[in-house]
Amino acid sequence: MFTFNLKYFLLAIGIFFVELFIGIYVHDHIIRPYIGDLLVVILLYCMAKSIISSKVLPTAMGVLLFAYAVEISQYFDMVNLLGLGKYKIARIIIGTTFSWSDMLLYTIGIAIVLLIEKKKTIFK
Repeated sequence: MFTFNLKYFLLAIGIFFVELFIGIYVHDHIIRPYIGDLLVVILLYCMAKSIISSKVLPTAMGVLLFAYAVEISQYFDMVNLLGLGKYKIARIIIGTTFSWSDMLLYTIGIAIVLLIEKKKTIFK
């Protein structure tokens, strides 16, 4: 079950740095709010696949459900319910604003993962 996959690890590191760049330097109305949310589920998928040997679909669905759960927790103001609202890092990680568009972007991100993984098996 547990394994180390260098390919997924390097992809996760690369996407992490893209997300970091977006978070620090990009202050627009398209890339930061939309592309960042789309990429976060791809990042989580690559992180999961870098440490566990699992099938594509269950891993992708697990990541998607996790992303949905985090987004729904924002609707219920979970960061403040946990008493973490005064900590900027908690507000960044957990989030503070629910958005249906984020749910859509997480779904699109996982769809991209599934398409890429399918193409990988077709061309092997």
